[in-house]
Parts: sequence; structure tokens; C-alpha cells
Amino acid sequence: MPYINLRGVDHYYEWISTSDQFDSNGNPVSSKPTLVFIHGWAGSTRYWESTAQALSDQFDCLLYDLRGFGRSLLPRPIPPEVAALGYELEGYADDLALLLDALNLKRVFLNAHSTGASIAVLFINRYPERVERAVLTCSGIFEYEARSFKLFHQASKYVVGFRPNWLTAIPGADRMFMTRFLRRPISGAARKAFLEDFVTADYEAALGTVYTAVSQKAAEEMPQEFSQLPVPTLLISGEYDQIIPAELGRRAAALNDRVQQVVIDNTAHFPMLEDAETYLRQIRQFLQPLQAIG
Repeated sequence: MPYINLRGVDHYYEWISTSDQFDSNGNPVSSKPTLVFIHGWAGSTRYWESTAQALSDQFDCLLYDLRGFGRSLLPRPIPPEVAALGYELEGYADDLALLLDALNLKRVFLNAHSTGASIAVLFINRYPERVERAVLTCSGIFEYEARSFKLFHQASKYVVGFRPNWLTAIPGADRMFMTRFLRRPISGAARKAFLEDFVTADYEAALGTVYTAVSQKAAEEMPQEFSQLPVPTLLISGEYDQIIPAELGRRAAALNDRVQQVVIDNTAHFPMLEDAETYLRQIRQFLQPLQAIG
């Protein structure tokens, strides 16, 4: 399994490509453009794999685990220089820039989900020369309400603090865990992977990103970030998403003519798994004019 050390943390990454040759940087030898996938809160590369497989006829797909999640766990004990990085989403955007530098990738396409989509928006605005087009899955902007945010943070601290390993062994726990995220059923293997990723995520990263992604700062700054996006962007929402409702995506798309929203019927927070056929069709239509870009 390949890893790259970025700012003191070994980051897991993988390529899904039809190429069978790789250069000295570990990149596929191919004329296809690169599509980078960014997962959401407490997730990992695993839930993007089926989407990447389906798109590997058009793209060399790069998947990686965010700092503190999946297989990119923090070193223990956490060195002071790693702790000093904090968990602001801008820092995760800078992690991506360093990953691309390490792999010698100059310009890419992005497909990011949920909290990962917020990271992608920040990355695009910080490094606009590095992105051709972007797909934001289940993203949007929200209004700040002090009491609601405080209650959410309190609940999140409890949820993140209570994640015993034995939870993954309880029959039906994966189904119960995913209930709020789904409108349509997904495979048992995918549900199990989600629960495992949630349980194994580093406490500091899991809680830190909750505090930064759902915050007064994010509520005030993300509308401006969306309004400034300089590249064509497709925002895909799930009709019944309870985590980031489609209306929040509509508000974000309304801020910028470069952002186009599509709502996928009868899906919730994981439309790429709940209705893969429709999801892939929308992405292919959006990216089709650019298939020849290298």
C-alpha cells in the first residue's frame, strides 16, 4: 500500500487506472487526465472506489485518505509539529497541494464529497491554476445559529468520544449507523466499511474537523468562497439528504454562474452509491467535452 509523508503524517493513496505502467513518481503512464477524489468526514477512499472504477476508462483516478482518517492516521504520540497543524479545512487543502507536488501532478479534476467538498472549494480558490473542473457531491452553505451550533458540537463530542471497536461486531450496527445518511439501500460491505472508518478515525481529527466545518467562520466565509470559484463546477445533491439538504446546495450554486446544481431523485447523502447509474451519467455529461485534456 503506497504512502506519502506530508507534514509528518503518512498519507495513504491509491491509483485506479487502466494503465499497467507507472513512472518513477508512481503515476500511471497514460494520456488520460487525473481525477482526484476527496472523501467526507470520518470516511476514507473506500467509498469512492466503485465510482473511480467506473470512470477509469476516461481518467486516471487518484484516491487518498485525509489526515487523521482511513489509513492516514496520526502518529502516536502526536508530535508537536503535527498537533500544530490543527484541523482547519484550509490546512487540508494545503495537504492536497503537497500531495500533488509529491506526485508531480500539475493540473487535475476534482470530485469531492461533503466535508471533502468544502476542502475542495478552498483548494480551488487557493490553487486555481491546478484545477480544470470540479464536482462537489453533497455540498452547500448554511446560516450560523449559535445555539444550534453549540448543541451540535456537544452532541458530536459525545458521538466521537464513544466509538468502541466492538461496535463493528454487533449485528445490524452498520445498518443502524447508516440509516440517517441513506434514502436507498447500499451494499452490506459498503455499510460495514463506513462504520469501520468512523470507529477508527483519530479522535483529534474527527472532532477537530467537526468544529471547523460546522462553525461560525465556515458559515460566514464559505458563501464568499463559492462566489469566487473560478472553474466550471457541478454540484450534485441528494433529494432527501438530511446532512446537507439540497436547498443548501441551491443557495451555494446561486452565488456563482460557474456552479451548476443537479439534484438526484430519491437519494440522500451518498448518491454515488444509492443511484450510481444516474450519478455517473451526470458526471460524464459534465466532463465529456474535456476528455482529451492531458
